[in-house]
Amino acid sequence: DRSTGCFIIGPKNISSKINDKFLVILSTAIAHLIGLPNHDSMTGKYYARFEVKHMDTSDSYLRKAYTNMDLHTDGTYVKEVTDWLIMTKLDEQNAEGGETAMLHLDDWEHCEDLFKDPVGRQDFIWGSPKSKNVNYKVEHPIFQSDEKGRPNISYIDQFPEPKNMEQGNFLQRLSDALEESKNKIITKLPSGYSIIANNYFWLHGRKPFKENKELIRELLRIRGSFFVN
Repeated sequence: DRSTGCFIIGPKNISSKINDKFLVILSTAIAHLIGLPNHDSMTGKYYARFEVKHMDTSDSYLRKAYTNMDLHTDGTYVKEVTDWLIMTKLDEQNAEGGETAMLHLDDWEHCEDLFKDPVGRQDFIWGSPKSKNVNYKVEHPIFQSDEKGRPNISYIDQFPEPKNMEQGNFLQRLSDALEESKNKIITKLPSGYSIIANNYFWLHGRKPFKENKELIRELLRIRGSFFVN
């Protein structure tokens, strides 16, 4: 519900039984308890597995270890309803930094100001890089209201294509206001742990890692809709 809308689960003790195969099964089970997983175009499955390493030549900062992944929501550039997401850490070695950042809209100092700005209710064009395997663009506003008039958000800084200077300036204000928030929750997610979050009022990101040629992190992502949607 709105007051929480996010939880973290993980094992009390890591053992050899808690391997990548087990974590895929566990994440799948959780997904099917809360809704229907979306098809993930990036991998052609209902889930995506991807690595973050020292060297990267991809077209998305999803895999760029030393770049701050700014706060965002998932599914901004797809047609499927994206009510929730699951992020599971399958493996991590030689990693320093890379903490998970989370922000609930109701804790965000600048939410009311930006939510009331009519530009945030305009339709924005959202595209995606080639690695996402999505060959279309979508249009939707950044902010919408829930059934009680409270703000929901659909936003990622990489993919909007502003139609004019007014939209471009709004995107810059929004990005600055999110990243300067003092109410972000910064947490170190251990291997074997999962975050399950509502995708409408929780934003997530990642701090940069400290440089290490032996760095490796592998994550699992599932996103989808609630049964009612």
